[in-house]
Amino acid sequence: MSERIVSAITGPVTKWVVLGFWLVMLVLMGPLTGKLGDVESHDNSDWLPANAESTRAIDELAKVQDPDDLTTTIVYHREGGLTKSDYTAIVLQIPEIASLDGVTSQANPQSQKDGSRQARSPVMPAIAYPTGEKKGQKHGLVSADGEVATVSLVVNYADEDPTALLDLRDDLVGLTEIEGVDVYIGGAGGSTADQMEAGAGIGGALLYAAAGVVIVILLITYRSPVLWFLPLVSVLVALVVSMGVVYLCAKYAGLTLNQMNRAILDVLVFGAGTDYALLLIARYREELGRHEDRHKAMAAALRGSAPAIIASAGTVTVGMLGLMVATMGSTASLGPVCAIGIVAGLVVMLTLLPALLVITGRWVFWPVKPAYGTSGEKTGGIWARLGGWIRKRPRAVWIGTAAVLLACCGGLSMLNITTLDSSETYTKDFPSLIGDRVLEEHDLGDPSNPVQVVSAPGTEKDVVEALTKAGYEGVTPVTDGTHEVALTAVPLATDPMSKASFDTVEEVRSVVHSVDGADALATGTAAIQLDMASATDRDTKVVMPLVLGLVLIILMILLRSVLSPVLLMATVVLSFGAALGLSAVIFDAMGFAGQGREFPLFVFVFLVALGIDYNIFLMHRVREEVVEHGDTRPASLVALSATGGVITSAGIVLAATFAVLTTLPHVSFIEIGLAIALGVLLDTLVVRSILVTAINLDLGDVIWWPSKRARGRTRVRPPHPAAVRRPMAPMQPHNQFDRQLDHQLRQPPPMRGPRPPRDLRGNPPQQRRPRDPGQY
Repeated sequence: MSERIVSAITGPVTKWVVLGFWLVMLVLMGPLTGKLGDVESHDNSDWLPANAESTRAIDELAKVQDPDDLTTTIVYHREGGLTKSDYTAIVLQIPEIASLDGVTSQANPQSQKDGSRQARSPVMPAIAYPTGEKKGQKHGLVSADGEVATVSLVVNYADEDPTALLDLRDDLVGLTEIEGVDVYIGGAGGSTADQMEAGAGIGGALLYAAAGVVIVILLITYRSPVLWFLPLVSVLVALVVSMGVVYLCAKYAGLTLNQMNRAILDVLVFGAGTDYALLLIARYREELGRHEDRHKAMAAALRGSAPAIIASAGTVTVGMLGLMVATMGSTASLGPVCAIGIVAGLVVMLTLLPALLVITGRWVFWPVKPAYGTSGEKTGGIWARLGGWIRKRPRAVWIGTAAVLLACCGGLSMLNITTLDSSETYTKDFPSLIGDRVLEEHDLGDPSNPVQVVSAPGTEKDVVEALTKAGYEGVTPVTDGTHEVALTAVPLATDPMSKASFDTVEEVRSVVHSVDGADALATGTAAIQLDMASATDRDTKVVMPLVLGLVLIILMILLRSVLSPVLLMATVVLSFGAALGLSAVIFDAMGFAGQGREFPLFVFVFLVALGIDYNIFLMHRVREEVVEHGDTRPASLVALSATGGVITSAGIVLAATFAVLTTLPHVSFIEIGLAIALGVLLDTLVVRSILVTAINLDLGDVIWWPSKRARGRTRVRPPHPAAVRRPMAPMQPHNQFDRQLDHQLRQPPPMRGPRPPRDLRGNPPQQRRPRDPGQY
């Protein structure tokens, strides 16, 4: 960080300018945070690669069907069978259901090129309902045992607040009450509403939980009732700014945003921002003991800590941006979303937080204020003892530690990377999940989730014939040959997110692709999930090595070495494997059916990018101490002792903020949050503290190969002056007497031998002449 920037941040006057700038940014960006939910996407089709078959089919389907339509299924269930009065009540409910806001009318509008909307013939009934048991069974709306009936309708909230779907679900529940009958709202509309409810904690309860965790840890770390407030305020400003920028990118730059991206943004800014604050404040406390002026102390703290913080944030940012090569829209967008959060946290922590600290002064550390003339650097305690223990047998320590981590990797065999079906996605039993389960138990397919086959106009009969010959029952043409494209529905009797449905989609595609002249494409919920699984598997194989390579190159540039970055990356990858192994054991004990396909990719990227942070902080301090001591081994011990407390606190903060994700009722959030938290703790407490330090002590200066340090050519810097009050400089002599006196004072003292003997009066004893023998 240049001297001009440091002076601008910490100056007696410019610090107020910095504070004013961030207040203006808070006013501008604050209102945008409340609109972030408006640009969230709840449609899985928005995340698909452009070349996926489902994507191309959806584009064709838009010619005859509004892409914002959500088919919703109302499930009626009575033990022992529905009665005639039940069917009468269902029929009487239909007009009231049709009058609800958001339920589409019989004539679906279609947008034209000039922006107008005209009515067209519907490709499916607006509401399909049974009038009796026999007729309902004939149309697939009533189960064979007569216990379950379904009503299918279409809702559309494209021009309104998406959360209005929750209100519609509640209205449907109120309208469809029948005594003795269990009613569930399912289908695409019901599952989307439940998904919104599951994510309702994001942005509200999640933020409060993260803030509470950070406050508790800061209170324990600083033991001050005041100091914690400044990092928290700075983190909140960084979060508001990052959310405002993300909203603008989603609104005007086509950035895809979903619930997971937003949740990770919240915890990442809280965790990483607090980490940067801890490192800066720890260095500032040291410098306050060396400088009487707090402005000069902060300038020195920025010069000392900013390079490591910037290097760390830069590494995380580049690692996150590596996600942009993913074909899945939700994965590719996570990269810039997280990069925006990291950059916002970095800029705020290196500008606003220093300004707040120098504005408040030393009293903010009360009750233990760092006094001038005392050393604020903590070099003793548990970390010094740990370093002394490692120094005795460093090779045995790092080999033993690596062996333990490898043993933890054995749990990888328990991982089950798969697509979680609807019943395995949430920890809470939502109404749509119960409705899907009831339909499956009674062998009744969900009419809202068929496999949709889009083909050339007039080819409906050919497609139906081919599918019927292949053994599929209930295949019906939705269009009548007069539309721009042909649409055929293939009913599914299984969960659209299950492997059985995926197999059905692959078989249907194989059949319809063989129909000559149809140019058929298959889509639908199951087909979309299948294409998403294929894209995620491809992204995992491409993004993981790319991020690994990018971070390795950055480490080589920062450390000016080849061997050290390679070893550091090996330790982080080993920690990643151990974290996944331990997580798999924990997930199995918690009864989870498996891990989502995005699980290994997300955990890998975050643990590599964030885990290498602590190694950067440690090795940056080792480089400083090597210049001071001339040898890597003592430098490593000093660096561990000096940074042990603050880096451990930073790791605990980051792990705790990611652990907050486990409070959400979504299995993927719980698994990702828990695995990242566990990995960060391993990186902080084991890899950085024990493994890396032991390797440094074992290899010594060789760790810097091929730089000059590895060849013992390190220039030793004079020791830093002690943190004590320096005497006033002597006055310059003004006359000849002063110059003579000054010359005498500057002369080295004469060498003194043994003190000669003295008599009682302090006089030297008299010398006696020896007697002359010839005198007598």
